[in-house]
Amino acid sequence: MEQAKLQKLCDMARRIRIGIIEGTHAAKSGHPGGSLSIADIMAYLYTEELNIDPQNPTMADRDRFVLSKGHCAPALYSTLANRGYFPVEELTTLRKHGSRLQGHPDMTLTPGVDMSAGSLGLGISSAAGMALAGKVDGKSYRVYTIIGDGESEEGQVWEACMFAAHYKLDNLCVIVDWNGLQIDGPIAEVMDPTPHDKKLEAFGFHVISIDGHDFDAIEAALAEAKTVKGKPTAIVARTVKGKGVSFMENKVNWHGAAPNDEQYEAALAELNA
Repeated sequence: MEQAKLQKLCDMARRIRIGIIEGTHAAKSGHPGGSLSIADIMAYLYTEELNIDPQNPTMADRDRFVLSKGHCAPALYSTLANRGYFPVEELTTLRKHGSRLQGHPDMTLTPGVDMSAGSLGLGISSAAGMALAGKVDGKSYRVYTIIGDGESEEGQVWEACMFAAHYKLDNLCVIVDWNGLQIDGPIAEVMDPTPHDKKLEAFGFHVISIDGHDFDAIEAALAEAKTVKGKPTAIVARTVKGKGVSFMENKVNWHGAAPNDEQYEAALAELNA
């Protein structure tokens, strides 16, 4: 990847992470850990991959994105703000009464949100439905969804995968955020859903495994996904929960805790450096 493009992506990911910290600190609640882990993927999707127009959020032929792990809304909101869907300053209204930025994405409130999410497993199901609708209507748009590794313990996730493979939804790309931690601890101890790759292959997916913080790997995987015909694609992305803020990295307690004033200053200093 050329240096200028890489620098643009790194800067976008940094700004997304800053927005996550700004929002959760202002709300005094939220889910920074899993939001930070997908920041690099979100940066690539919204900077290079998706056919979208922030000035026309409901453009009929736009690509669709569904954040199935809806509790990580701070990542989606920060991405949308930094992409121009609404002012970045609005991120500090996260979870506040009257705000468009509630604790989980709401498609009726927030520009750029294609599907409301929250109950785990529903997002990937909605994404599969969107992809089938595109096929039935003869549309060229693609549908992308990010699911959590803990979320993949939900049976509905696998029903959606079975559905997607049955209908040969090659316009669907499922990205698994495999950071190894969920609210109650390591996924391996709570209810181990691994190996994601072999299970997804058995369900009829074309599977690509990558480092979810490597922009070259993200780019190559998304490009490969668009060449696959007759089956959906799953990208299993190995990530670090809390990535980008050293004291949050790989710490399960940052799944659903907001930084206090001191931690907020330390996180911003690190990200701005």
